[in-house]
Amino acid sequence: MSGKSQKLELTWFNKDKALIPTETGKYGYDWVAPEDPRYCETHTLIFDEVVRGARRPKDEGAVYSERADIEPTNDNLLIQGESGDVLEALVRVPELAENYLGKVKCIYIDPPFNTAQTFADYEDNLEHSIWLTMMRDRLIHLRKLLSDDGSIWVHLDNVENHRMRVLMDEVFGAGNFVAEVVWQKTYSGRNDSKGIPSVTDTITVYRKTDRFSPNMLPRTLEMDARYKNPDKDPRGPWKAGDSAAPGASTHQGMVYAIQHPITGKMMYPAAGRHWSQGQQDVLKALNEWANYRLVDLNDEEHRASLCGVPVSEVRASVKAIVLRESLESAAEKVLTRVAQNSWPDWYFTAGGKGGLARKVFPSDRGRVPTNLLLWEEVGHTDTAAKEIRALFPGQSAFSTPKPERLIERIIHIATAPQDIVLDVFAGSGTTAAVAHKLGRRWVTCELMHGTIDRFTRPRLEKVVHDQDTGGITLTKGERVDDTEDGLPDGVSAEEAQRLTSLINKSIKNEPMLKKDTGIRALKSLVKTRRSTDIVNWRGGGGFTMAHLSPSCFDYDPELDLVTLTEAASGRTLVESVAANLNFRLTPEERYYDGVRGLMRLAVVEGRLDKNKVDDLVNHLPKDDGLTIAATEIEDGVRQYIRSLGRGCRAMHIPSDIFTYRASEEN
Repeated sequence: MSGKSQKLELTWFNKDKALIPTETGKYGYDWVAPEDPRYCETHTLIFDEVVRGARRPKDEGAVYSERADIEPTNDNLLIQGESGDVLEALVRVPELAENYLGKVKCIYIDPPFNTAQTFADYEDNLEHSIWLTMMRDRLIHLRKLLSDDGSIWVHLDNVENHRMRVLMDEVFGAGNFVAEVVWQKTYSGRNDSKGIPSVTDTITVYRKTDRFSPNMLPRTLEMDARYKNPDKDPRGPWKAGDSAAPGASTHQGMVYAIQHPITGKMMYPAAGRHWSQGQQDVLKALNEWANYRLVDLNDEEHRASLCGVPVSEVRASVKAIVLRESLESAAEKVLTRVAQNSWPDWYFTAGGKGGLARKVFPSDRGRVPTNLLLWEEVGHTDTAAKEIRALFPGQSAFSTPKPERLIERIIHIATAPQDIVLDVFAGSGTTAAVAHKLGRRWVTCELMHGTIDRFTRPRLEKVVHDQDTGGITLTKGERVDDTEDGLPDGVSAEEAQRLTSLINKSIKNEPMLKKDTGIRALKSLVKTRRSTDIVNWRGGGGFTMAHLSPSCFDYDPELDLVTLTEAASGRTLVESVAANLNFRLTPEERYYDGVRGLMRLAVVEGRLDKNKVDDLVNHLPKDDGLTIAATEIEDGVRQYIRSLGRGCRAMHIPSDIFTYRASEEN
């Protein structure tokens, strides 16, 4: 848990119990006590084949993004197995924990079980309890895997989201709530809906600690198109910014008059607003246009009305910025400077004859992510369905796939290249596919063997071998400005294109209007073009297939008896015992199977007698202890081992495995 007591706690039926699968590879569960060996058993991973791909060289004439040059990752895992058992392995098996415990930067899960669909054979109160218990147990493991600067994103609809929020408060701590991100999953509701149709999903975001810091989003072409460079400023494109800001009553020293250099008019900020920079900065910028100085106009009454305070409360002696030369001289300087280009940061609009504006340059940091994800930006369910159909033509795939751009947004906000992304409900493999294309390392697992064979693995193989041209592999060109002087203020490229399209439709049958100079001039003012497609992925990298080891232990609750399964022999038994006792395997050693600190492990399949004990102890390094786990222990051997000292002990397989483990964990 989070380590902090919660004022509000969600309770449910059998919350103090645990769940075990009723059948391997299917969603069906039975309640058991948390100490039940069938629940406690730690499985190891059995590594299968490795899939590798080569990065395709760049094609001449194609346009590539910086992402296309990110080094593809290889140390990725696709695991077939139940998510709870996979998480237990990642957390407890030393060889895996070394790589993943506290090192996962981003967790995204889209639980595939929506109670009414998956647990249809259970009563309503029971199905919610099963769902909550499953998620509670998985969230506890997921929190352990998360890095201190990591975040977890849980994607749900409105069936369980409200319960999940309270559950995550319990596991992660209410103070680590980050946001409820709303994704517009469709652009319209179903016409046959009986109530109010849902067009959104919720992605609940928590952090591990306050070290989490979301990344900025890249600027879009449409955003960049708003910046122009009419004065050829050497710093690059800029746009007109507001010269005033709200809060005049609390910034009275920034409410004053500025004399216009051409009209001579005294300009003040609008009522309730103040100039957006300090007076010395403004004076410095204006002196680049003409000669200005500070003069007290005794205008307290007017400034008080602008600030919204009584005259008696307005700041006294706030000086105005006034010309120290004639209007004729100032006007000549201003018009000359306008023609010369490279204007100061504060400038006069309308060729020097308008009001004051301020140059605003695009931020290098990008744009701040928000909790609203519109389908125009990240895609919708139809987008995702088309991506799946393109990958698996003619196959009936998933009813609720997620578009790659949605996952891309999440991974971009939460991680950097080479960070680890984890998804324990792989489905078609969207999270892993996107993580791979973004140069992140990833781990994902899927319960259903058929799903992995038909969808998850083939999809990821296509990504590695550069056979997946959909999703975020390619960024389609956007509508951008194609005018000489820039689109009119406030008009986006998409709006300009729609206007041009409407004009063309309207004059389609009017030959004279097509030649009209006014219409041609208007179309010239809003001319746009579509930018070139950009390639983001060229294949490469790879992943390893793995599956969970078979169960070595069974349990009869009526007899309170732990037994061994048929799989419990040879190397499988050794690895299982080592994992359940938290020993690191030492296959390079002749006498010992594992090590944990100064404690060695020897697994004996068969009878353990004094001769075997002496042989093992005689080869024991100085100062090391020894745990011998045997399937049969001769009478008197336990006492004999204790008499040897040196921290040696014997335990029976399977009777003592979980007893010893529980005592050590407590």
